[in-house]
Amino acid sequence: MGSQLWIKVDDYFTEKLVGQEKSFSDALERQEKEGFPSINVPPTLGKLLYLLVKLIKARNVLEIGTLGGYSSLWLAKALPKGGKVTSLEIDRRHAEVSMENIRNAGLEEKVEILIGNAEDTLSNLSRKRVGTFDLVFIDADKERNPVYFKWAVNHSHPGSVIVVDNVVRDGKVVEGSDDDPSVRGTRQLVELVSKDQRVESTAIQTVSGKGHDGFMVVRVKD
Repeated sequence: MGSQLWIKVDDYFTEKLVGQEKSFSDALERQEKEGFPSINVPPTLGKLLYLLVKLIKARNVLEIGTLGGYSSLWLAKALPKGGKVTSLEIDRRHAEVSMENIRNAGLEEKVEILIGNAEDTLSNLSRKRVGTFDLVFIDADKERNPVYFKWAVNHSHPGSVIVVDNVVRDGKVVEGSDDDPSVRGTRQLVELVSKDQRVESTAIQTVSGKGHDGFMVVRVKD
């Protein structure tokens, strides 16, 4: 009954509060037809990303992990004219479908997808001196979360926000003996964030149709 109730609650808030556009739900359907893994953010978290962009008046956003472009849509929709989402994706087919979804939503002028290994792409961005990002959303291979976080902080400014998805891992994050690389990477991330005096942070655990998980929100101090 638990998971069924969680899905009903998700659907209720999505219908009443999220206000998802048809192009966004079409993106999820396309992703499913393509056989992509069902690991996209739920609509409620997508709307939270949208609200965060609005709240901090972000103009320059970095996303690590594009998948089908669903979260990219929420981030881009929130941006003002001239704002940009730079999204990193290792899988070329994922990137192609994502751009089709983004074009379908009329947001192609606000999104650039860079294809390749994220660490390599981030190194290239550093060499190009891309400047700082107002918001960074990390949702890729969890074992490299510490690497992505370090890069994000070093390319942020006071007031920048970093959101990291999937940090609860069905509760396994509290199990120090777990051998899952995703769990180890997440625990390393938590330790890193907890000791970094440049930031302030929290984590929220969630239940939904996708199970027991959660996300971390980090703010770079003034």
